[in-house]
Amino acid sequence: MILLRLRFYTLFGGTLATLLATGCVRKQFFQPDARLDASTALPASADSVRGVTAGRQYARHGSLYNALVGRHHRPSWAAPVSAPVFRLNTAQRGSLQPGKVGGGFNSTSLNLTSDDGRAYVIRTVDKDPIRATPVAVRGTFLVNVLRDNVSSTNPYAALLVPPLARAAGVPYSSPQLFYVRPDEPAFQSDSLLHFRGQLAYLEEKAAQAPERPVPNAIVNSGKAFAGVFASPARRFDQPALLRARLLDAWLGDWDRHAGQWSWAEEAPVPGGFASIRPLPKDRDMVIYRLDDGLLGWLIGHVAIPHWVTFGPRYKNPVAQLSNGEYLDRRALNQLSRAQFQATALDLQRRLPDSVLQRAVRRLPPAVYALEGSRTLAAFQARRDQLPALAETFYRNLAREPRIAGTDEAERFELHRYADSTVVAVFPAQGKAAFYHRAFLPSETHRIQLEGLGGDDSFVVETHGKAAGHQLSIRIYGGPGTDNLTQPGSGIRFEQGSASGDKAFDKLPEE
Repeated sequence: MILLRLRFYTLFGGTLATLLATGCVRKQFFQPDARLDASTALPASADSVRGVTAGRQYARHGSLYNALVGRHHRPSWAAPVSAPVFRLNTAQRGSLQPGKVGGGFNSTSLNLTSDDGRAYVIRTVDKDPIRATPVAVRGTFLVNVLRDNVSSTNPYAALLVPPLARAAGVPYSSPQLFYVRPDEPAFQSDSLLHFRGQLAYLEEKAAQAPERPVPNAIVNSGKAFAGVFASPARRFDQPALLRARLLDAWLGDWDRHAGQWSWAEEAPVPGGFASIRPLPKDRDMVIYRLDDGLLGWLIGHVAIPHWVTFGPRYKNPVAQLSNGEYLDRRALNQLSRAQFQATALDLQRRLPDSVLQRAVRRLPPAVYALEGSRTLAAFQARRDQLPALAETFYRNLAREPRIAGTDEAERFELHRYADSTVVAVFPAQGKAAFYHRAFLPSETHRIQLEGLGGDDSFVVETHGKAAGHQLSIRIYGGPGTDNLTQPGSGIRFEQGSASGDKAFDKLPEE
């Protein structure tokens, strides 16, 4: 044991020494041009190019570095592929008009509008996380480390998703790979410097949702939650979100925070409510690989556990799904274990080997030769484990459910029985509950109720001999005049207190 520890500390020290030896941030970190033969001018009439790489700088390290830090997807970043040349007037039917420069902490993007008014975005395949680092460390080796960690992603993973999502019944976008000429007029501003001579994805902003009506509006997560918290007239499509979240986990896509979603607001049904359904976007972390080196293993298993490596088994499903916890706890809080299992079984049925094979073949040939068989086998194994994944996901959410009202007045009813606690939420003047669910003491430890706005009432009724099975109840009244009827043991009521459930205004949107 002592010998193993000595070896561990020796290797870890060597890894740090290797990284520290890089000194300051490299000014010429990225490849100057995706074309391997960039010394030869690209003809003005060229419609496509061969021998382009997404980021061959990630493959410049030797075997020792790869063993210490991780090989990741470096060979795929350096693999030569072919791509059409991007032109504004031919990339889509009709021409595209450039608009606002955007992008999150890592990618650079340009918003585009087609002649028919549809919104598109083109974004770089390679990323630069320097904007995510504190200003004080942007000139240090830490930037080199973060930039090199982009090799944990597969540059062509987004191409796999459309046929898989379509088969699963989840909305999807269809990214198209392009090579951007260094002299392309649309990318000559300094803010778009990172596009020049590089590979980029063009996709329509709104995810496709086959066989669904055209929505009234498409909004970001902040506006979606604002609408749901304002009135019971808007509600999340919880079964649709569950399907999308199980697909996220199966794909190994751990980066599913609120900024990775748009939402389609459908027209209200007569006498009913308006459904808000999820539209996933930004599939950069599919088939992620980090823990194949000592430092990568430490980061993924100790320091940042939600950076979960994709493989034939779900290594840490709770951590992998944790980036979407805000959504999950508030927009999956009405679904039963049976619904989780039924959705997992339906996904298994919808994702036969033929669909998986067709999706994996969308990788460029050189990348398929590196990753195709391995990826297909992992997808097959993970598909077989979907019911177990759904069970883990359900149990994690069922432990401490959060049930919110709206800014209108509501009546919360809690019925405590010997074998369960039933929660129902009604409009103050209504007879039909817009929330109803039974919680079991074997699954749930504490229930959190959040009145949000309005003058809310909380009614607790105990039925029979329920004393030994009562769950802990925490109630946040929120703004307004609230009251609790028949308080009992295990109930904590905070009049006028806000729980933070309405922190949607702080949700990241990129």
